[in-house]
Amino acid sequence: MNRIFLDVHALQTVPPSNLNRDDTGAPKSAVYGGVPRARVSSQAWKRATRSYFGDEHLLDPSELGVRTKKVAEVLATRITALEPSLKDAEALLLAAEMIQGATGSKIEVPKRKASEEKDGAEEPAPQSKYLMFLSARQLDGLAAFAVEGAADIKKFLKNKDNKARAKQIADTRHSVDIALFGRMVADSADINVDAAVQVAHAISVHRVDNESDYYTAVDDRNTDAEPGAGMIGAVDFNSATLYRYAALGVHQLAANLGEGLRADEPRITPVRRAVEAFLHGFVASLPTGKINTFGNHTLPDAVVIKLRTTRPISFVAAFEEPVSAEQGSGHLREASARLANYIPDIERAYGDGESTLTWVLRVGPNTKKLAGIGTEAGSLTALVESVGEAVAERMEQSA
Repeated sequence: MNRIFLDVHALQTVPPSNLNRDDTGAPKSAVYGGVPRARVSSQAWKRATRSYFGDEHLLDPSELGVRTKKVAEVLATRITALEPSLKDAEALLLAAEMIQGATGSKIEVPKRKASEEKDGAEEPAPQSKYLMFLSARQLDGLAAFAVEGAADIKKFLKNKDNKARAKQIADTRHSVDIALFGRMVADSADINVDAAVQVAHAISVHRVDNESDYYTAVDDRNTDAEPGAGMIGAVDFNSATLYRYAALGVHQLAANLGEGLRADEPRITPVRRAVEAFLHGFVASLPTGKINTFGNHTLPDAVVIKLRTTRPISFVAAFEEPVSAEQGSGHLREASARLANYIPDIERAYGDGESTLTWVLRVGPNTKKLAGIGTEAGSLTALVESVGEAVAERMEQSA
């Protein structure tokens, strides 16, 4: 398949909030264009997107994976579902040996929890040293294989063919989230999965200085003779109009998914479904840092989608010179105008316009400058469907 890239650009205004904290609890920041900017890390938004897949039922649970150190417990649950006669401890042993055989990762009780057991606590479950990312179908396959070798799992996995089979199960039928965001297995690099999606750190289009909110909390049981707060503290926050960007390599996604998750459908169908889920999830999701404190539930004011056959292009340079808000106008209007001017200029300079398809989803009069740069979509649902159809057509043409 020829290279196909989907670029997603969004302008999103967030009121006082702390979406993504650093080690001091302050909102993350970065210097760009010589001034401090608000920043939300790529990891934070990728996590939000992955969560959105399941929370909003964009994808079936069978098409998703789980990333956890507690992978032995997850697999043991599947093993006992297949073979209820096994005791929990037996299922955990089978799971630990199978994960180790399939991925090379040691599955053992963490030292801290092992010391807790000596103090009389319940026997802890073994864990991986790092987060292990496996699809639902890989876990199901490994569970069935573990039951097959339950009589003597260690001897079973010493057989080279069986060990190769375990690794094959862990390296096929990837879930959509693994295919999109990739997987690193430190102890077995040959089953790593290259990410199909690159997500940039979101940064503000303008200068941002963090602020601090000093707060007090009243003790409900205090009497009039007990004045003062029951608790005091401070929380850092900022507000910003963010430029968000992600690049999806559709060809890489197709390679990662292989023949797809369902045997009864053509190869393009699961790729299109994954593209549509990612587009919807990335645009509509929001990191939940301090969300109960600030209630900063916003959606993008403008989304620009580019379908390319050349290479991904971020438009962040449109904001290298920080946007200055005119009195009473905010930052969104100028940010939209910057994008509307910058996009055709860079595509003209580098000859990327003819084969590129463009869609725009925008809200309100402050984004009207973006109206003429592509096909306007009336809703996110319409945008997702239109892009999905175009991706499927491009895949058929390049097959």
